[in-house]
Amino acid sequence: MSEMTQADSDLTTVQSYHERTKHRLNGYAAGPDTLDWDAQPDPFRRYVGAPLTPLPLTADKVTTPWADLFEPGHVVAQPITREAIGLLFELSFALSAWKQYGPDRWAMRINPSSGNLHPTEAWLVGQGVTHINDGVHHYAPREHALEQRATFAQQPHVANTTTHALVALSSIQWREAWKYGERAFRYCQLDVGHAIGALRYAAAVLGWRLQPVASGTAQLASLLGLDRDADFGSAEHEEPDALFEVLPGDTSAVDGGVWDWPVPTNWQGVPNRLDRHPMYRWPVVDAVAVATRVHAVPPSLGGRHGAERSAARTLPDLPRSTQSAVMLIRQRRSAQHFDARAHMPVDQLWLLLRALHPARLPFDAWPDQPRVHVLLFAHRVDGLAPGAYLLPRSGAGGNLLRQTLPATLALAPVADAPVDAPLLRLAENPALAGTLRTLNCHQALGSDAILGFALLAEFNPLPSAAAYRQRFQEAGLIGQVLYLEAEALGLRGTGIGCYFDDALHQLIGLPEPAAGAPLQSVYHFTVGVPLLDDRIITEPPYAHLLSEKRS
Repeated sequence: MSEMTQADSDLTTVQSYHERTKHRLNGYAAGPDTLDWDAQPDPFRRYVGAPLTPLPLTADKVTTPWADLFEPGHVVAQPITREAIGLLFELSFALSAWKQYGPDRWAMRINPSSGNLHPTEAWLVGQGVTHINDGVHHYAPREHALEQRATFAQQPHVANTTTHALVALSSIQWREAWKYGERAFRYCQLDVGHAIGALRYAAAVLGWRLQPVASGTAQLASLLGLDRDADFGSAEHEEPDALFEVLPGDTSAVDGGVWDWPVPTNWQGVPNRLDRHPMYRWPVVDAVAVATRVHAVPPSLGGRHGAERSAARTLPDLPRSTQSAVMLIRQRRSAQHFDARAHMPVDQLWLLLRALHPARLPFDAWPDQPRVHVLLFAHRVDGLAPGAYLLPRSGAGGNLLRQTLPATLALAPVADAPVDAPLLRLAENPALAGTLRTLNCHQALGSDAILGFALLAEFNPLPSAAAYRQRFQEAGLIGQVLYLEAEALGLRGTGIGCYFDDALHQLIGLPEPAAGAPLQSVYHFTVGVPLLDDRIITEPPYAHLLSEKRS
């Protein structure tokens, strides 16, 4: 099969998958008919037999204000050491708390996840990092430790005097498929986007930047040992997703965003099996994962980030909370219920929307131009009429929205909108709450929130099948910003993966899929005042480690 034909076949696979995994008012995407919660997959992946390097827990000592993360030079860059890497993971992929309700006890993590299932695994690829052996390490969040999977082969005539610290992300797709069936690939990619945001905020606390490293999927799988089928045996495989280098201060990135890959050797440890008795199989999840893999190393990524940093310097100042960054990062939760009577002032809305500008942190870690735009439903914002609004995140996106939506919609600019949040009025409607509840799979989260978001991705045509992953990852990254910025405003957010895709499109007049569908909704999100359940007990995240040390 020729390269062009294979590319066409992959795009067909993507389009077919997206259509078949839409929830519809007359039926949901294929998923399990029942769940045995007593047989839920193990929430923690371990590599049994791999040497363990404990990481220190130091976040309690960090007092950096949230506002300082966004001001260049306000946070002194830390050297790349074991202690700094420990803080990076503690503020991105570690446990944030344990929860208990009756006999049930479960862990919460810094990075959010659909259904708290956490398909995303994190890896450190380190060279020259103080007090961490060179090699490939898997991060174990329950132990807050690194499992060394491999060392690096010695390269003759090459002096390894440079420090490199790269963080990779992979997905165990069965974690999501166990509960969500065929729609699981969507949720895994949303979670990757959230993870990228969590990693970027954690890097900012250390005074570090985050640079995407170009890699093909097979190349990344080889680096992490995810292509070692004999090691996995019957254990659930991991799908490689992304690779980033952390850069202290103004440190230069690897040339052109492409690292001179070392050769891993002396592999150790085998992955544990998470679900010994799976009740279902969802082959389309694996099929779309294969179709969306990156088969060639992308071109240099450096130009995008230089342009974004320049653009960020010209944006108006964005006043932010002076609360502790660590506190906001660690207290992030998904709201389970909202106060349906709560309001917010329009000035808070402007702060929230301005934070979504693609030239602001954490979007400097995103390797592409913005392709996901915001459809906002404002329920109870003092100073803004209830209704639907659009926030294009690029000039091209604004043009696409105007060309795609019905000409009868004026899309008038909102008069008081800030220059870096050019909100457009789609339609005023004081009775949207019931509609939003229905569109979000009949969940009260859609009706009771102050704000509802639907993230619209530029979809047809996709430049490649791999772009399908990117659309969901970008949406997840936007969701992570909404989570943290809502916390900073004293509010709370919730990501919603269950919604009726085409019903949302029809509500605003988007063309049917048969007409080309230039835009598709890929994620929903709500923000409001949370109602807390005081029956749920919250416990510290790592009391078990202190207990184990004492014993």
